[in-house]
Amino acid sequence: MPQKIADATDRRILKALIADARISNNELAERAGITPSPCLRRVRRMEEAGIIRGYTTRVDPIVDGWTMSAMVIVRLNRQHEDEIVMFEDAVRSWGEVMECHLVAGTPDYILKVMSSGLDSYERFIKEKIARLNCVSSIETCFIMGTIKERSI
Repeated sequence: MPQKIADATDRRILKALIADARISNNELAERAGITPSPCLRRVRRMEEAGIIRGYTTRVDPIVDGWTMSAMVIVRLNRQHEDEIVMFEDAVRSWGEVMECHLVAGTPDYILKVMSSGLDSYERFIKEKIARLNCVSSIETCFIMGTIKERSI
């Protein structure tokens, strides 16, 4: 379990890193109101503690040919361990799945899926999800636009 954030300075550091993970340590220290050496120590401590879990580059999906995104609601036949493992192992191997969330409520999973269009999405459903014996139902909501997106 990650440690808690130590103080307001750590919060300022995290806020600046969320806004721009490529910020220099000198600029980060200035925004946090401290000098560069303690700033770097704080960042490293938060990395080691699991508060900062990594850094990523967000690339426009169109660069990879992904022009369509959908939220896919999946229900399993039963919530037995063998079916859960079968589904989760399959999802981990599919490049089209950007996110997979186990949820409470009527659906079992919600996936964010990217495709190059309706034809490729249909192939994904028919050749991958629908072929799993553990899947009971599949519902799709196509994403028309993104109003707000952030990572934390």
